[in-house]
Amino acid sequence: MKSKAVDYEARLNSLKSDLTYVIERNELELYYQPKVSAESNQIIGAEALLRWNHPKWGIIGPNEFIPLAEKTVFINEIGKWVKKNACRQNKVWQDAGLLKIPVSINLSASRFLERDLITHIMDTLKETKLDPQYLEIEITETLLLENEEVVFSVLDELRNLGIKIALDDFGTGYSSLSSLNRFKGKIDILKIDRSFIQGLSSSLEEDSNFIVKMIIQLSHQLKMNVIAEGVETNEQLAVLQKYNCSMIQGYLFSKPIPAVEFVKLLKKDKLEPLEYSI
Repeated sequence: MKSKAVDYEARLNSLKSDLTYVIERNELELYYQPKVSAESNQIIGAEALLRWNHPKWGIIGPNEFIPLAEKTVFINEIGKWVKKNACRQNKVWQDAGLLKIPVSINLSASRFLERDLITHIMDTLKETKLDPQYLEIEITETLLLENEEVVFSVLDELRNLGIKIALDDFGTGYSSLSSLNRFKGKIDILKIDRSFIQGLSSSLEEDSNFIVKMIIQLSHQLKMNVIAEGVETNEQLAVLQKYNCSMIQGYLFSKPIPAVEFVKLLKKDKLEPLEYSI
């Protein structure tokens, strides 16, 4: 037990020390996971997900190093890097004649509230020559509810640029189904958290079924599209199709993969469910 604790501490100290050099050393990489139409199985979007290719520890997911970065101002530099590279990559795919789809990126709370956010996004779109309709911004409901007045103002500016906004991990924060009405006109896409998707059942009408059904119905009423994230089984897919969910994201269609591999998916246009076992 002691050696594991020592190993973990050594790893943590290593990550903290190396974090400020990840951009300079070109160690960051974006992986992409497709968003698929629940009706046609066509690829209609993608999420850009950050990975750190650490020279000693290998591929590290954002859940491990982003919390470290958020304790420093360096999180904003990482956010700028993600935005620029996601936009640049999408434009490269489009210029190659591949399927034109919006790519979404996640913005941290600190980055979203930075004064230069809108200016930097406009500059990035101009520099990469990407049409704003092909960039989506994902924010968490915690950010939305804790800074509502300021965030709503920024959301209006982003949507005026033609950028769509997705509310990520809905249902895990403080909001309830009744609060969805407050987001009308501010949010274009609602992402149902995977914790609700895991409990879906075609044979039993469980609590998860009821919650997911209500979220989808209310979202459609408020003119929002709905993405179910973390979809892993054909049974979950069948339930979501029954409830008229708009989009599917999860291992059933593809795990997050590097850009060079994502090209192969874009060439297919339509994906078939994989036999993925949890």
